[in-house]
Amino acid sequence: MKCVVVDDEKMSRQVIKHCIEKTESLSLVKEFGNSVEAFEFLNGNEIDLLFLDVEMPDLNGIELLQNLENKPLVILITSKEEFALDAYRNDVVDYLVKPVTLPRFLKAVVKTQRLFHNVETIEDSSKDFIFIRENQKLVKIYVTDIYWIESLGDYVVIHTESKKHTIYTTLTNILSKLPKDQFVRVHRSFIVRIDKISLIEGNSIIIKKELIPISKSYKNILIEKLNLI
Repeated sequence: MKCVVVDDEKMSRQVIKHCIEKTESLSLVKEFGNSVEAFEFLNGNEIDLLFLDVEMPDLNGIELLQNLENKPLVILITSKEEFALDAYRNDVVDYLVKPVTLPRFLKAVVKTQRLFHNVETIEDSSKDFIFIRENQKLVKIYVTDIYWIESLGDYVVIHTESKKHTIYTTLTNILSKLPKDQFVRVHRSFIVRIDKISLIEGNSIIIKKELIPISKSYKNILIEKLNLI
């Protein structure tokens, strides 16, 4: 997994870098002590995993994360336990409290790897379908069959025409595997397929008679993707 470390404290970056070097499945692409520079790099480059400090000047970790167009899997780094709630709200895989130890680091990475490998796309297929791991099997799902995707704690539920698939992953991870012009996140807990939308009224979407909420922070993104006349 390709990684980036963003932390304004040099010593903290060195600790995370040391942990990455001890982990064969991880490869450090770049490190940043400046969150603004990191933001520019992340918006122009695809990575798999971001180690992100919360408390930084100018642009803190939560603000950086909320403004990223293409979010990788994220592990927050913080000196305060109170930021655990921010981790949950922003679809973060895990959070590490400073000083970070190697055993705790590895525990977070194992969790991340499970999420990363639970949804796969076939690169030559133009993202026509995805494979998910379900009941120890690889199940193929055509993206045109997906109506919406819902987050339930550490799991997501993929709603199709005839079935629901529940897998251990995050909305951020699964959205990164889907065609950007066909799917949009409309809420912290929901992704919808745009052409399956029957009606939008106020702050709600109707798909197959189901009411799906639209949050204020995602409404403009949804409007931009609609073919409005």
